[in-house]
Amino acid sequence: MSLFKSMDSTGTVSLRELFEGKQQIEGMSRLSIEEIAFLTCRGGWPATVGQEKETALQMATNYVEAVINMDVQRVDEIDKSPDRVRMLLRSLARNIATTASIQTIKADIEAHETGISDKTISSYLNALRRIFVVEDLPAWQPSIRSKTAIRTSSKRHFVDPSIATAVMRANPDSILHDFETFGFLFEALCTRDMRIYAQANDGDLFHYRDKTELEADMIVRLRNGKWAAIEVKLGSKQIENAAANLLRLQKICPDWYVYRIKNPCSISGGIRQIPPTD
Repeated sequence: MSLFKSMDSTGTVSLRELFEGKQQIEGMSRLSIEEIAFLTCRGGWPATVGQEKETALQMATNYVEAVINMDVQRVDEIDKSPDRVRMLLRSLARNIATTASIQTIKADIEAHETGISDKTISSYLNALRRIFVVEDLPAWQPSIRSKTAIRTSSKRHFVDPSIATAVMRANPDSILHDFETFGFLFEALCTRDMRIYAQANDGDLFHYRDKTELEADMIVRLRNGKWAAIEVKLGSKQIENAAANLLRLQKICPDWYVYRIKNPCSISGGIRQIPPTD
Protein backbone atom coordinates (compact mmCIF):
# COMPACT_ATOMS: atom_id res chain seq x y z
CA MET A 1 0.00 0.00 0.00
CA SER A 2 1.36 3.42 -0.98
CA LEU A 3 1.41 6.51 1.23
CA PHE A 4 -1.37 7.95 -0.92
CA LYS A 5 -3.52 4.86 -0.44
CA SER A 6 -3.01 4.98 3.33
CA MET A 7 -3.88 8.71 3.23
CA ASP A 8 -0.44 9.72 4.49
CA SER A 9 0.36 11.56 1.25
CA THR A 10 -1.26 14.67 -0.15
CA GLY A 11 -1.19 13.22 -3.66
CA THR A 12 -0.68 16.69 -5.11
CA VAL A 13 2.00 15.52 -7.56
CA SER A 14 0.80 13.24 -10.34
CA LEU A 15 3.26 10.96 -12.12
CA ARG A 16 0.93 10.85 -15.11
CA GLU A 17 0.87 14.65 -15.35
CA LEU A 18 4.65 14.78 -15.11
CA PHE A 19 4.91 12.48 -18.12
CA GLU A 20 2.27 14.47 -19.97
CA GLY A 21 4.56 17.49 -19.67
CA LYS A 22 2.34 19.59 -17.44
CA GLN A 23 4.21 22.65 -16.21
CA GLN A 24 4.20 24.24 -12.77
CA ILE A 25 3.80 20.98 -10.89
CA GLU A 26 5.04 21.00 -7.33
CA GLY A 27 3.95 19.91 -3.89
CA MET A 28 5.07 20.01 -0.29
CA SER A 29 4.89 17.05 2.04
CA ARG A 30 2.97 17.70 5.23
CA LEU A 31 4.91 14.96 7.03
CA SER A 32 7.58 15.70 9.62
CA ILE A 33 10.84 13.75 9.59
CA GLU A 34 9.60 11.88 12.67
CA GLU A 35 6.42 10.87 10.84
CA ILE A 36 8.43 9.67 7.84
CA ALA A 37 10.53 7.52 10.18
CA PHE A 38 7.37 6.02 11.67
CA LEU A 39 5.81 5.32 8.26
CA THR A 40 9.02 3.65 7.12
CA CYS A 41 8.92 1.30 10.11
CA ARG A 42 5.15 0.81 10.02
CA GLY A 43 5.13 -0.13 6.36
CA GLY A 44 2.27 -0.24 3.93
CA TRP A 45 0.39 -3.19 5.39
CA PRO A 46 -3.37 -2.47 5.19
CA ALA A 47 -4.05 -3.86 8.67
CA THR A 48 -1.69 -1.31 10.26
CA VAL A 49 -3.59 1.76 9.05
CA GLY A 50 -5.48 3.41 11.87
CA GLN A 51 -3.85 1.29 14.57
CA GLU A 52 -2.02 2.65 17.59
CA LYS A 53 1.64 3.21 16.77
CA GLU A 54 3.04 0.41 18.92
CA THR A 55 0.46 -2.04 17.59
CA ALA A 56 1.21 -1.06 14.00
CA LEU A 57 4.96 -1.46 14.48
CA GLN A 58 4.50 -4.87 16.08
CA MET A 59 2.59 -6.11 13.03
CA ALA A 60 5.68 -5.79 10.83
CA THR A 61 7.71 -7.74 13.40
CA ASN A 62 5.05 -10.45 13.55
CA TYR A 63 5.08 -10.72 9.76
CA VAL A 64 8.86 -11.15 9.64
CA GLU A 65 8.75 -13.85 12.31
CA ALA A 66 6.06 -15.69 10.34
CA VAL A 67 8.21 -15.50 7.20
CA ILE A 68 11.26 -16.88 9.01
CA ASN A 69 9.55 -19.67 10.90
CA MET A 70 6.72 -20.72 8.59
CA ASP A 71 6.22 -19.10 5.18
CA VAL A 72 9.70 -19.62 3.74
CA GLN A 73 9.63 -23.26 4.83
CA ARG A 74 6.48 -24.02 2.83
CA VAL A 75 7.39 -22.47 -0.50
CA ASP A 76 9.43 -25.36 -1.94
CA GLU A 77 9.19 -28.07 0.72
CA ILE A 78 12.92 -27.76 1.41
CA ASP A 79 13.94 -27.45 5.04
CA LYS A 80 15.60 -24.15 5.85
CA SER A 81 17.36 -23.04 8.97
CA PRO A 82 15.34 -20.23 10.59
CA ASP A 83 18.58 -18.84 12.00
CA ARG A 84 20.14 -18.63 8.55
CA VAL A 85 17.00 -17.13 7.04
CA ARG A 86 17.15 -14.47 9.74
CA MET A 87 20.85 -13.86 9.06
CA LEU A 88 20.17 -13.45 5.35
CA LEU A 89 17.29 -11.05 5.95
CA ARG A 90 19.45 -8.98 8.29
CA SER A 91 22.21 -8.78 5.71
CA LEU A 92 19.74 -7.76 3.01
CA ALA A 93 18.43 -5.09 5.39
CA ARG A 94 21.94 -3.79 6.03
CA ASN A 95 22.49 -3.65 2.26
CA ILE A 96 19.08 -2.30 1.28
CA ALA A 97 19.01 0.00 -1.76
CA THR A 98 22.54 -1.08 -2.78
CA THR A 99 23.83 -3.37 -5.52
CA ALA A 100 25.40 -5.78 -3.03
CA SER A 101 26.48 -9.02 -4.71
CA ILE A 102 26.06 -12.54 -3.35
CA GLN A 103 29.71 -12.43 -2.30
CA THR A 104 29.15 -9.13 -0.47
CA ILE A 105 26.14 -10.57 1.34
CA LYS A 106 28.09 -13.72 2.20
CA ALA A 107 30.98 -11.68 3.62
CA ASP A 108 28.54 -9.48 5.55
CA ILE A 109 26.80 -12.49 7.09
CA GLU A 110 30.09 -14.12 8.03
CA ALA A 111 31.36 -10.88 9.58
CA HIS A 112 28.29 -10.57 11.79
CA GLU A 113 27.15 -14.15 12.29
CA THR A 114 28.58 -17.44 10.97
CA GLY A 115 29.51 -19.24 7.77
CA ILE A 116 27.05 -19.72 4.90
CA SER A 117 27.51 -20.99 1.34
CA ASP A 118 26.73 -19.19 -1.92
CA LYS A 119 24.33 -22.01 -2.80
CA THR A 120 22.38 -21.56 0.43
CA ILE A 121 22.13 -17.80 -0.07
CA SER A 122 20.85 -18.22 -3.64
CA SER A 123 18.36 -20.91 -2.60
CA TYR A 124 17.00 -18.82 0.25
CA LEU A 125 16.80 -15.70 -1.92
CA ASN A 126 14.77 -17.57 -4.52
CA ALA A 127 12.38 -18.77 -1.83
CA LEU A 128 12.00 -15.23 -0.45
CA ARG A 129 11.24 -13.92 -3.95
CA ARG A 130 8.59 -16.58 -4.47
CA ILE A 131 6.71 -15.52 -1.35
CA PHE A 132 7.05 -11.82 -2.30
CA VAL A 133 9.35 -10.77 0.52
CA VAL A 134 12.29 -9.74 -1.66
CA GLU A 135 11.78 -7.63 -4.78
CA ASP A 136 15.03 -6.34 -6.23
CA LEU A 137 15.16 -3.29 -8.51
CA PRO A 138 16.66 -4.21 -11.90
CA ALA A 139 19.19 -2.08 -13.75
CA TRP A 140 18.02 -0.02 -16.71
CA GLN A 141 20.04 -0.27 -19.92
CA PRO A 142 18.86 2.44 -22.31
CA SER A 143 20.04 2.87 -25.85
CA ILE A 144 22.11 6.03 -25.51
CA ARG A 145 24.78 7.84 -27.49
CA SER A 146 27.40 7.46 -24.79
CA LYS A 147 29.85 4.58 -25.05
CA THR A 148 29.91 4.32 -21.25
CA ALA A 149 29.33 0.79 -19.97
CA ILE A 150 26.16 0.35 -17.92
CA ARG A 151 26.17 -1.57 -14.64
CA THR A 152 23.70 -4.46 -14.70
CA SER A 153 23.44 -5.42 -11.02
CA SER A 154 20.04 -5.11 -9.36
CA LYS A 155 19.49 -3.09 -6.20
CA ARG A 156 18.55 -5.08 -3.12
CA HIS A 157 15.03 -4.34 -1.91
CA PHE A 158 12.20 -5.84 0.09
CA VAL A 159 8.59 -5.39 -0.98
CA ASP A 160 8.26 -3.02 1.98
CA PRO A 161 10.92 -1.15 4.01
CA SER A 162 9.31 -2.22 7.29
CA ILE A 163 10.66 -5.72 6.70
CA ALA A 164 14.17 -4.27 6.91
CA THR A 165 13.50 -2.29 10.08
CA ALA A 166 11.71 -5.21 11.73
CA VAL A 167 14.46 -7.74 11.07
CA MET A 168 17.10 -5.26 12.28
CA ARG A 169 14.98 -4.56 15.39
CA ALA A 170 15.00 -0.88 14.47
CA ASN A 171 12.29 1.61 15.35
CA PRO A 172 11.54 5.22 14.39
CA ASP A 173 13.75 6.60 17.16
CA SER A 174 16.75 4.44 16.29
CA ILE A 175 16.74 5.25 12.57
CA LEU A 176 16.40 8.95 13.36
CA HIS A 177 19.74 8.63 15.15
CA ASP A 178 21.37 6.91 12.16
CA PHE A 179 20.69 9.14 9.17
CA GLU A 180 22.90 7.15 6.83
CA THR A 181 20.78 4.03 7.36
CA PHE A 182 17.62 6.13 7.36
CA GLY A 183 18.60 7.50 3.95
CA PHE A 184 18.72 4.01 2.43
CA LEU A 185 15.44 3.06 4.13
CA PHE A 186 13.83 6.25 2.84
CA GLU A 187 14.94 5.35 -0.67
CA ALA A 188 13.33 1.94 -0.14
CA LEU A 189 10.10 3.62 0.97
CA CYS A 190 10.09 5.79 -2.16
CA THR A 191 10.93 2.78 -4.32
CA ARG A 192 7.93 0.89 -2.94
CA ASP A 193 5.58 3.74 -3.80
CA MET A 194 7.13 4.44 -7.18
CA ARG A 195 6.65 0.80 -8.18
CA ILE A 196 2.96 1.20 -7.44
CA TYR A 197 2.64 4.49 -9.31
CA ALA A 198 4.66 3.25 -12.28
CA GLN A 199 2.51 0.12 -12.59
CA ALA A 200 -0.64 2.26 -12.40
CA ASN A 201 0.68 4.12 -15.45
CA ASP A 202 1.54 0.95 -17.38
CA GLY A 203 5.22 1.30 -16.58
CA ASP A 204 8.13 -0.36 -14.80
CA LEU A 205 10.77 0.79 -12.35
CA PHE A 206 14.54 0.44 -12.69
CA HIS A 207 17.73 2.08 -11.47
CA TYR A 208 20.68 3.40 -13.48
CA ARG A 209 24.40 3.29 -12.85
CA ASP A 210 27.37 3.35 -15.21
CA LYS A 211 31.07 2.66 -14.83
CA THR A 212 31.76 6.31 -13.98
CA GLU A 213 29.42 5.92 -10.97
CA LEU A 214 26.90 8.30 -12.55
CA GLU A 215 23.54 7.05 -11.34
CA ALA A 216 19.85 7.65 -10.86
CA ASP A 217 18.09 6.11 -7.89
CA MET A 218 15.08 5.27 -10.03
CA ILE A 219 14.09 5.16 -13.68
CA VAL A 220 10.41 5.06 -14.55
CA ARG A 221 9.81 3.64 -18.02
CA LEU A 222 6.35 3.61 -19.53
CA ARG A 223 5.19 1.12 -22.16
CA ASN A 224 5.00 3.91 -24.72
CA GLY A 225 8.75 4.45 -24.40
CA LYS A 226 8.73 7.56 -22.22
CA TRP A 227 11.04 7.45 -19.24
CA ALA A 228 12.11 9.62 -16.34
CA ALA A 229 15.08 9.69 -13.97
CA ILE A 230 14.42 10.35 -10.28
CA GLU A 231 16.80 10.99 -7.40
CA VAL A 232 15.77 10.45 -3.77
CA LYS A 233 17.46 12.47 -1.03
CA LEU A 234 16.49 12.71 2.62
CA GLY A 235 18.64 15.67 3.64
CA SER A 236 18.20 19.16 2.20
CA LYS A 237 21.98 19.56 1.81
CA GLN A 238 21.96 16.81 -0.83
CA ILE A 239 19.30 18.34 -3.06
CA GLU A 240 21.55 20.47 -5.26
CA ASN A 241 24.00 17.59 -5.74
CA ALA A 242 21.12 15.36 -6.78
CA ALA A 243 19.88 17.98 -9.25
CA ALA A 244 23.37 18.34 -10.73
CA ASN A 245 23.59 14.57 -11.04
CA LEU A 246 20.34 14.40 -12.99
CA LEU A 247 21.45 17.19 -15.31
CA ARG A 248 24.60 15.19 -16.05
CA LEU A 249 22.36 12.29 -16.98
CA GLN A 250 20.32 14.54 -19.21
CA LYS A 251 23.42 15.40 -21.24
CA ILE A 252 23.90 11.69 -21.93
CA CYS A 253 20.21 11.05 -22.59
CA PRO A 254 18.72 14.33 -23.87
CA ASP A 255 15.25 12.82 -24.30
CA TRP A 256 14.94 12.01 -20.59
CA TYR A 257 12.44 13.67 -18.32
CA VAL A 258 14.49 14.91 -15.38
CA TYR A 259 13.03 15.62 -11.94
CA ARG A 260 14.44 16.26 -8.53
CA ILE A 261 13.14 15.91 -5.03
CA LYS A 262 12.76 19.29 -3.40
CA ASN A 263 11.85 18.21 0.14
CA PRO A 264 12.07 14.99 2.16
CA CYS A 265 9.02 13.14 0.91
CA SER A 266 8.18 10.54 -1.71
CA ILE A 267 6.23 11.08 -4.91
CA SER A 268 3.48 12.47 -2.69
CA GLY A 269 5.10 15.89 -3.02
CA GLY A 270 8.22 17.96 -3.35
CA ILE A 271 9.07 17.12 -6.95
CA ARG A 272 9.42 19.68 -9.69
CA GLN A 273 10.55 19.55 -13.28
CA ILE A 274 13.95 20.85 -14.29
CA PRO A 275 13.65 22.49 -17.73
CA PRO A 276 15.78 20.81 -20.41
CA THR A 277 19.13 22.42 -21.03
CA ASP A 278 20.30 23.45 -24.47
